[in-house]
Amino acid sequence: GMKKNGKIKVVILCGGRGTRLGNETDSKPKPMIEIGNRPMLWHIMKIYAHYGLNDFILCLGYQGWIIKEFFLNYVAKISDVSLQLGDKNFATYHTSNDEADWKITLVETGEASQTGARVWNARKYLKDCDIFSLTYGDGVANIDIAALLDTHKKSGLAGTITGVHPTGRFGEMEIQGNLISEFNEKPNVSMGLINGGFMVFNSNVINKYFKEGEDLILEDEVLGKMVKDKQLGVYQHKGFWHCIDTPREYSILNEMWKNNKAPWRVWQENV
Repeated sequence: GMKKNGKIKVVILCGGRGTRLGNETDSKPKPMIEIGNRPMLWHIMKIYAHYGLNDFILCLGYQGWIIKEFFLNYVAKISDVSLQLGDKNFATYHTSNDEADWKITLVETGEASQTGARVWNARKYLKDCDIFSLTYGDGVANIDIAALLDTHKKSGLAGTITGVHPTGRFGEMEIQGNLISEFNEKPNVSMGLINGGFMVFNSNVINKYFKEGEDLILEDEVLGKMVKDKQLGVYQHKGFWHCIDTPREYSILNEMWKNNKAPWRVWQENV
């Protein structure tokens, strides 16, 4: 049965290649591009975990094994380790980590699946939650996840998208009050809000708006239908938001991190 306040799971789309990024991502899935010495994906997870959302479903595609490997070896990667070679349980890890309570389900959602298909292919891991968050593996923001969830719950709508003010180039949406009335993924002019990820959905959207088939595109078909049904709301995030699409953006975010001026670092470091 549905728990009244089922746990909110965080679904992250990790299947894409970073085609426009050149060498940095030749053999890496895009979310594994590093800011500092941690993948972009880790940074996104840290934002959610800061707000108490630490049950993750990672939708894998291109080079999914690299992401599996990262988390399978996570503790070893970040800790001091003592090894006793020749002993089955040969490793002792000496460093405690802030991520110890993260629960991560890594789902192979298809090498070439589109965004909507990835969510559909991970649906069995969403059975026990009433609400799920969904975001892209390449965008960070100093977003107030608690306020986003609150906005979603109060709206009574089936889904809520975080609208951000971009630096240019992406799809824009028109809003009336708090309801999205039009949604163009790739417009010619961008003055308005764009879909910055950090979306929230009631779980029943899966059976209502998603369907079988690897060509199902979240942005066109799923969100488009929800807009027609007047079921898609917007949470306006006026603060920092940035994604990595070009080598220049990659440099900007790494520079910010290096200079301790990374606005998306909403969590406290355990130093």
